[in-house]
Order: sequence, then structure tokens, then C-alpha cells
Amino acid sequence: MGGMKIGWIGIGRMGFPMAERLLKAGHDVSIWNRTRSKAEPLAELGATLVDNPSDLAGVDVLATMVSTGKDVEQVYFGENGVLSGDKTPPIFLDCSSISQDQSAHLRARLADRGAELVASPVSGNGKCVKVGKLSAVCSGPRAAFEKVEPVISTLAPMGVSYVGEGELARFCKIAHNIFLGVVIQNLAEIIILAQKAGVPRRNFLDFMNNSVMGSIFTRYKTNALVNLDWTTTFTPELLRKDLDLGLGAGRALDVPMPVTAAMREALQAHFGAARTRDDPEDYLRKDFAALLETVALGAGLKLESENSPYPTGLEPPEAGG
Repeated sequence: MGGMKIGWIGIGRMGFPMAERLLKAGHDVSIWNRTRSKAEPLAELGATLVDNPSDLAGVDVLATMVSTGKDVEQVYFGENGVLSGDKTPPIFLDCSSISQDQSAHLRARLADRGAELVASPVSGNGKCVKVGKLSAVCSGPRAAFEKVEPVISTLAPMGVSYVGEGELARFCKIAHNIFLGVVIQNLAEIIILAQKAGVPRRNFLDFMNNSVMGSIFTRYKTNALVNLDWTTTFTPELLRKDLDLGLGAGRALDVPMPVTAAMREALQAHFGAARTRDDPEDYLRKDFAALLETVALGAGLKLESENSPYPTGLEPPEAGG
């Protein structure tokens, strides 16, 4: 395993720290990113930077962490793509969040080249990656998964769950993001309920985090919710897309999902509320936790930062976290 050559494509909010983890663990990693300068700091850790995706065609496993299914298809099959020449990496590992249909299409095209696809979407943000609190769900051929499991475990030390063949991991990721949406919406509602009764947000969330209902998620979102810091980890638009995919799957499989449907409409209200702002497009690029402001608007509350930093639980040890 130590001799496995890894090709990596995608150096964004998630991709950079993920590739960094592989390099720090001693893996042989070659990297392509559309904006080369973003990848240059990784060269200092031993990464080989290449000029085109096609330069990665000789690796043992080709890993991707990009924005959309179209991006994955482009770097695989597009001009100067990994597969634009004669060589084919035997295993493709995709950590991006894409739809089941897109994934199945890519899997079929890769099979025509004799390659296997392991879908490995992840749970967590860039800070989770840095402090080793990322987890992953995987699907695809079992033998291919077992070959790349040590790579995935380096990326996601909190846990790697293999759920079966085909695109089942994509399905699990959509279910995960539905839960993310439902939790943030209900959390926003009870925060505003408590605040309108007179409880400061920090005090209420401190109680919740220490209760049986607290989680890694509620703790690391507390600082944002208390101080109205909407630095983007996940956008409302991406959340809406996943809710729609989940509701579509529910209809196809005859699963009633009334809570998800209510969340979808609550989220749509956030899009409407954004239109009343001076910067609607910029506002909708902010983090999905800004839903708190929409709930407050409905309750007749004008929110202000409490200026009270709260530990996220994701601070690196050297920072005293």
C-alpha cells in the first residue's frame, strides 16, 4: 500500500486539507488543480504538481474532490482529461457530492475503460478534515474499496462505512444532508424561541451541547449562531438541491417524508427573505446557518452578534482547543 501512487484533483475548501492529510501521512501524491497557485503550498509537503489531468493517467488511484458531477466528468473525459490518452488508472475514488444518476453514468463510462469507481462522499467541513474528524461513506466493488480503504481512512479517521455496490454511498450522502437541513432549521427555531423568552443564544446552545441532544455539529455551529458568522461551509442552494433529490427519492420509493418537505419550504422562505436584502446574491452564498436570521425575521426579532466566542471543538491542539 505504501507504494501506491495517488493522483488528486481538486484543491478547494475540502480538497486542500484532504490532500494535505495524505501527504503528511507519507503517501505519494500528484496533484492537478485548475488554479495551480492554490496547490503550490502542497509542493512543499512533497506533492508533485502536474500541468494537466492527463498527466495523472499513470497513477494507481485517481481521487477527485470537485464541485459538481459535470466537473468530475470533465476532468475524467474532457479535453486533456485523465482518460484523454491511452492509459487508465485502475481505480477512481470520487469524494465529491454528486447525484446517483451522474455517478452511475460515470461508473459505466469508466467500466468501458476497464476502471472501477469507488464513491466516497464525506461528512464534515474543512476544519473537520484538519483535526481528523471527517467521516466517509463508500460504495462500489468491494475489492476495489478494500484496496483504497487505507487512503480513505487517512482522509476520514472518524470512520469509513462501506454500504454496498453501485451508488448507495451517494444515496447515503443525500440522506445525511437532509438530516443536516432538518437539524439546522429546527435548531434555529428553538434558538429563536428561547431568545424571545429571554435566554441568550450562547447560554441556550451551551445547555444543548451538554445535553443528550448535543453533537459535533451543534457544537461547531454554536460559534456561528451566537456571533452571526456566516462564513460559508455549505450554501443554501446546495442544501436545496439535496433536499429536492431526497424528496424525489422518497416519491420513487414510496417513503413519506413530511418533515423533509416542511424543511424544503422553510428553506425556500430563506431565499425569499434574501431578496429583501441589499445583497441578495451575496447573502445566498453565505452559510446555510444564516437560516437563523430568516426564522428571527418571522418572529419579529432583529439579531445582533453576542460577541461571545465559543469553542467549536475543531480547534487544533496547538491552539489550545
